[in-house]
Amino acid sequence: MAQANRSIEIGTGLFVLLGFASLGFLTTQLPGSGLQIQRATQTYAVVARFDDIGGLKVGAPVAMAGVRVGQVTRVVYDSSAYKAAVTMTIERQFDHIPDDSDAAIETSGLLGANFVAISPGGSDTFLHGGSELQFTQSALVLESLVNKLFANVAGSKDSSGSKDSSGSKDSSGSKDSSGDKKGSGKTTK
Repeated sequence: MAQANRSIEIGTGLFVLLGFASLGFLTTQLPGSGLQIQRATQTYAVVARFDDIGGLKVGAPVAMAGVRVGQVTRVVYDSSAYKAAVTMTIERQFDHIPDDSDAAIETSGLLGANFVAISPGGSDTFLHGGSELQFTQSALVLESLVNKLFANVAGSKDSSGSKDSSGSKDSSGSKDSSGDKKGSGKTTK
């Protein structure tokens, strides 16, 4: 009996340790958790303004064609433009990004972390330190999409029914909300 309890305790302890190790590994895989020490001369900063950044956070990756080219270093609210100003540092090796490129906030996977995806434009001039990306696409917020879906479904159900505003049916001989028959002139009990 004591031997069985001992093996259950050891198994539970190993399971808990494995859980903590998994949790530790997953936290190191988050976009904002990586420590990258770079000199200022190895990167240049650009700004993009978005209507809605969703869950974008400092430390999120900046990618082009799926390749990480930089990271988000600052997110502030610009009260003059009523938008979120996102400052990104781009590595110097990626210095041929056209200045008419498009920046969009995307999600890695269905419920993954947000990141900034840059799609190249066709200009012959390139981004440099202090440049601003003019063409932006805000994040698609899953909650607002679900709310719109439910509002549309509820709206279509309200418009498809043949009930009037009092809750009674239009057809003669049917009951209204008080239980009285319409169209017969008599009340039924």
